[in-house]
Amino acid sequence: MVHMPQVDTASKTAGSRVRRAATALVAVCCTLTMMAGCGTSGNAADSSDSRSSIITVNSTEPTKGLIPSNTNDMAGWRIASLIYDGLVTFSTSGELQYVEAKSITANKDATEYTITLKPNLKFSDGEKITASTYAKSWSFAANAANGQVGASTLATIKGYDELQNANGDKNAQLSGLHVVNSSTLKVELNQPDSSFPYKVGDIAFLPISSKAIKDPETYGKKPVGNGPYKLKSWTVNEDLELVKDPSYTGPRKPKNNGIDFRVYQSLNAAYSDLLAGNLDVLDSIPTVALSSYRKESRIKAVNKQGPSFVSFTIPQSLKHFQGEEGRLRRAAISRAIDRKSISKAIFRNTVTPATDFLAPVIKGHSTKLDTDGVLSYDAAKARELWKQADAISPWSGEFRIAYGADSTDKEWVDATVNSIKNVLGIDAKSYPFSTSKELSSAINERSVGAAFKSGLQSDYPHPEGYLVQGYDSSQADGKGLNNGDYKSAEFDALIDKASAQPDLDKAVSTYQEAQKVLLKDLPVIPLWYKNVTAASGKHVNADFNYMGVPDYVTITKSR
Repeated sequence: MVHMPQVDTASKTAGSRVRRAATALVAVCCTLTMMAGCGTSGNAADSSDSRSSIITVNSTEPTKGLIPSNTNDMAGWRIASLIYDGLVTFSTSGELQYVEAKSITANKDATEYTITLKPNLKFSDGEKITASTYAKSWSFAANAANGQVGASTLATIKGYDELQNANGDKNAQLSGLHVVNSSTLKVELNQPDSSFPYKVGDIAFLPISSKAIKDPETYGKKPVGNGPYKLKSWTVNEDLELVKDPSYTGPRKPKNNGIDFRVYQSLNAAYSDLLAGNLDVLDSIPTVALSSYRKESRIKAVNKQGPSFVSFTIPQSLKHFQGEEGRLRRAAISRAIDRKSISKAIFRNTVTPATDFLAPVIKGHSTKLDTDGVLSYDAAKARELWKQADAISPWSGEFRIAYGADSTDKEWVDATVNSIKNVLGIDAKSYPFSTSKELSSAINERSVGAAFKSGLQSDYPHPEGYLVQGYDSSQADGKGLNNGDYKSAEFDALIDKASAQPDLDKAVSTYQEAQKVLLKDLPVIPLWYKNVTAASGKHVNADFNYMGVPDYVTITKSR
């Protein structure tokens, strides 16, 4: 269910390899020869034919094991999505494509779906995949007793509410799932959900084996999947190596022999390895190189529109941010941020200031919803709103934005808090956590005690993937990606209305009405849409998919 969760991992969002990060890109680049190959489990230039077709890519350390329904960061999402196949996937442009499903058919009001599976489906260890496999996998994911972070993604399936007892029976099943026969699964929903055929493309809906259900902790570290690759090794804080599964018969046939996800603590170090020819694909360019990487002759540069919506979340529980006082302070902070200047100075125009809560590549995105100008820089209005909030309760303390020090966020967080400090005259500062993994844990535990970098990058290209997952009440209180715990009956009702409309084109206007509620309440402060800024070696052929991440299956190289 990784919707570019609330930390920067590719941001989804950063990269890290176990070695000391240089303080400046120039210093890093001067030590390329000495650094080549440090801290990895193998050399990308291995002379064997099998090694030469292993693709080396950057990564961060996954926050959790590789059980799909318990994966909430981009590092884990990328790997799990290659180890497992699901009912559907999406083309590079975001078009829905069947994988293990032969058909997904709705009734008239989208409250019931009949799923027919393709024949002869198996996990890599030979265990058969049937309708019962999917029913048990989804029930495992939804059942609160199993503690899966992606549980709420299945909330519209009938029987979900009855499984929300953390001390209940771990084997209890969703009452809305009916196994008709080995290849047919009937799904009853507790409300109309026209996005369901897209939603089953979320990572939480991937099937897992019976052994994984019995012992998820073990299988999270040594997963047995049904996808195009198998996990060969996982060396913590060094790398995760996937190899092509020769028994795979699905549609995503790899053009390489495997993917070596190398863990970096600094994106600068990963970029240095790319320039030196020791890394094949880098999924995100370090901020300090954004002005120069497109002119670098040693690499193939990528800069294109992507699905990443970037924001920071001010938790609803944070002091001075409740009720009307909180609404006024959020609006003041939003207006105190000079997004255009930051986009130009920090990102070299590789991001676009946000105008809504979606992304430009998602249907329903609009540049005309913010009629009050809450996302526009207005220092005078910001100070006025802050003064109104002080009249309710005088401001005290400091305002902090948390981020992971192993991410690419330091520069823009520093610039953002400085903008807020200069306009509002308050003590605003950056709040770095040592790693994105530590920040993610603090957010999940509700112990961060500050605003924090957030964002969404939906598993499925549908407005619901952003709006429901990020802000619906059902996703709050640790049940989903609503990590600020925002709750609005008005917003929820509009989302339910949009979900009941089978025609997405007709539902767009309702989704936009829901966004207007978000613009009023600002559960997160929208910042910008991030372009796909990435690169590969000159000898590498790499494309990027609808998620803005490398299409790993199709990557090839000429040496």
